[in-house]
Amino acid sequence: MPSRQKQLLFSVSGLLGFSCALTAAVATGLPLWIRGAALCRTGAELVNASEPELEKFLGELSYGLFSGQRVKQCGLGGRASRFTFFPGLLNAIPAGLHVTVIFFCGVVILFSSVATGFFFFNAFGRPYETLQGPLGLYLWTFICCLSSCLVMILFASEVKLHRLSERIANFKEVNFVFQTYSEQYDRSFWLFFLVFLLHGLNGILIRLSGIQFPFQESKEVDLGGGAADLMY
Repeated sequence: MPSRQKQLLFSVSGLLGFSCALTAAVATGLPLWIRGAALCRTGAELVNASEPELEKFLGELSYGLFSGQRVKQCGLGGRASRFTFFPGLLNAIPAGLHVTVIFFCGVVILFSSVATGFFFFNAFGRPYETLQGPLGLYLWTFICCLSSCLVMILFASEVKLHRLSERIANFKEVNFVFQTYSEQYDRSFWLFFLVFLLHGLNGILIRLSGIQFPFQESKEVDLGGGAADLMY
């Protein structure tokens, strides 16, 4: 492939990598990972509320990785409050898993930035080391893809398996018991899915530039030497 086309492909990949780093940084800080509703089960059972009457006992809940907001409804009007995970909810949530999610968010931001630099370096410079050359492009892109995928998987397991929304809704509650009525992933979660897709697209662009996948090149075996040795 002509060098002009390679420069164009690597420049596009560099812009995509920069967009991924910026998107991941914004998505990590926004409290828009989960949006849902929490049912005040205690209040609903006391009045034996039917389906239409459950709206009086449904509160709102939205949160991200660092903070969030909840509105509790127990039939007497809503009680709005804000909360932070650090240090407020450390005793109520799976702290190790939550910190791991934040760690991999940082990995995505860091290596997306690193990949951006190497894409532009390969577009306009002359790579002279392995990690700066073709193998490096695949390596940084693979790390970003894997990390963004791990962010989604670990956060989904924290929400679904560890019932993160219920733990938040019941934090420091003595008289009422809340349960998750509905929840769905919000913008920040899907922004990380977009980051995953963009890094996958970067991998395709690297291949289109003519660079082989690592370990794909087959070594030619010299069969003539063995036959010649047998003759002597």
